[in-house]
Amino acid sequence: MCLIALAWQHHPRYRLALIANRDEAHQRPTAAAGPDPDSPEVYGGRDLLQGGSWLMASSAGRFAAVTNVRAGLNPEVAPRSRGGLVREFVRDRIGASDYLDALRPDAAEFGRFNLLLWDGEALMFASNHPHFVARPVAPGVHAMSNGAFDAPWPKSTHATRALSSWLDSSASTAPQSGTDQLEMLLSALADSTPAPDEALPDTGVGLELERMLSPPFVLGERYGTRCSTVVLIDADSIAFVERRFGPNGAAGGESATLLPLSPRS
Repeated sequence: MCLIALAWQHHPRYRLALIANRDEAHQRPTAAAGPDPDSPEVYGGRDLLQGGSWLMASSAGRFAAVTNVRAGLNPEVAPRSRGGLVREFVRDRIGASDYLDALRPDAAEFGRFNLLLWDGEALMFASNHPHFVARPVAPGVHAMSNGAFDAPWPKSTHATRALSSWLDSSASTAPQSGTDQLEMLLSALADSTPAPDEALPDTGVGLELERMLSPPFVLGERYGTRCSTVVLIDADSIAFVERRFGPNGAAGGESATLLPLSPRS
């Protein structure tokens, strides 16, 4: 996943509101969003190549999402998949801060990651590049992509503005009723307009690739946006919507569910 915009403790209804696009090779085998076969209280998509996930939630009041970190064209050689962190955390019961404390000694063994963890109370951010950092996320609207947290990349700014506008609109207070009220968010995630060259970041991949990766929605025959996701967490439930795509943005199906949150013991 390469783009996440989130609002944390920023809205009277939603403790956490999040929109995201996952960019990946189209040939990589993936399971559509659904219950985890080993933990039915966990819901999300799964990477069938290495067994992890890019974004998952749990009715036990947990959430995790990960992006990679771009650092030039050199391939990653870390032996462990960052997607495993997502699936492991949401299936566990450990607090987010304690989980990251335990991860710290081994963090360099994973592919370069930016990681979000919510344990029902705290929302934490962590990264292992260029070195391990972990800290609470401050209340407000934020972006996480393939660089520093809150880096003002054009796609990140576009996503945070769209999320803020939706939260300020009447749609954010309407009863949950499928995806109609979320079209403003999904449309923003579907924007494939490249950013102007002068606004592009320099992540060491060259101008042509920076242009291709600059919009919220990446179009490509072999690589591109595989799914768009909206997650809305209020006091009682987690609304989870995933819209999937094939090569060059071809429609690939949609999932929508409402996970009732279990009472906390």
